[in-house]
Amino acid sequence: MKDNYCVIMGGGIGSRFWPFSRESYPKQFLDFFGTGRSLLQMTFDRFSKIIPVENIFVVTNEIYAPLISQQLPELKDDQLLLEPCRRNTAPCIAYATYHIKACNPNANIVVAPSDHLILREDIFLRDVQKALNFVKENDALVTLGIKPSRPETGYGYIQSSDIMLGEFTKVKTFTEKPNLELAKIFQESGEFFWNSGLFVWNVKTIHTAFNKYLPDVSARFDLGVDKFNTEQERAFIQENFAYCLNISIDYGIMEKADNVYMLCVDFGWADLGIWGSLYELADKDEQDNAILTSSRTMMYESSGNLVALNNPDKLVVVQGVNDCIIVESDNVLMICKKEDEQRIKQFVADVQLKYGKEYS
Repeated sequence: MKDNYCVIMGGGIGSRFWPFSRESYPKQFLDFFGTGRSLLQMTFDRFSKIIPVENIFVVTNEIYAPLISQQLPELKDDQLLLEPCRRNTAPCIAYATYHIKACNPNANIVVAPSDHLILREDIFLRDVQKALNFVKENDALVTLGIKPSRPETGYGYIQSSDIMLGEFTKVKTFTEKPNLELAKIFQESGEFFWNSGLFVWNVKTIHTAFNKYLPDVSARFDLGVDKFNTEQERAFIQENFAYCLNISIDYGIMEKADNVYMLCVDFGWADLGIWGSLYELADKDEQDNAILTSSRTMMYESSGNLVALNNPDKLVVVQGVNDCIIVESDNVLMICKKEDEQRIKQFVADVQLKYGKEYS
């Protein structure tokens, strides 16, 4: 157990959850389900059951350090790996890889986003433990694949092969978010699984992969290899992180590597990346309206709506509205059709252009 580590990626701004999620207080710090724990805290709680707390690291933008310290007081300052700028998931994971390798060159690592929902936690932890045991003995990059329950166009897909190592299937291809027609074909084929964005590997294996597939990134970190896990680490990151390629781990390594394996899992997973995913999970009334955050709401001749307010004392009355996202947070009220939710990023960009960052 002492060789098992967890990296939580907690630096996203969650713009698709605007206006609840703001750049100054993004979605991973929010309590969407009224449990008293944010998405970040729920992620930490989950992994702390099988990973020693001292082996859990959060990689995040430096502006969120105070928020993480406030929400996760269990973590010491050196367990927060702070990025001076955003460079996507590959540099984020490279940073964590070099830091953990300096701490323990035999480390097995699970990498997880901070905004996933897991409904069957006992099964999830069992599967993560399986993967940690597997990468300890095998030179493999492991991803957890979810059997699709619908032709979803918002997720990436993993194609399985016939090559197996125990319960682990060698991956044939990765496909980014498909159109609806292709998503239907993927689901019907039985060969394709949702890409959960949960990865497991040994520190030596992922370090080798960076050297082979993203040499520009590893070369940058190699400049300060003797500084990791020392007082000089943060100064080195401040000076060098911005020079890393802005690239995802999927594009940079997983789609290129020939030692990628998938564990097919079913633990009630949801990527809380969009309002639609929250709508699917939420309890609904007789007209299929979902009311989040204990909002005081009265609905008349309205169906299929998602309503969320961050002020529990405010009343919202909705009449004659169907299939919309109705969200109010601080100084913003947004009403948009659920089918057009992919336009929210554009709304945020337009608001910034017209009114500045006050509303973003």
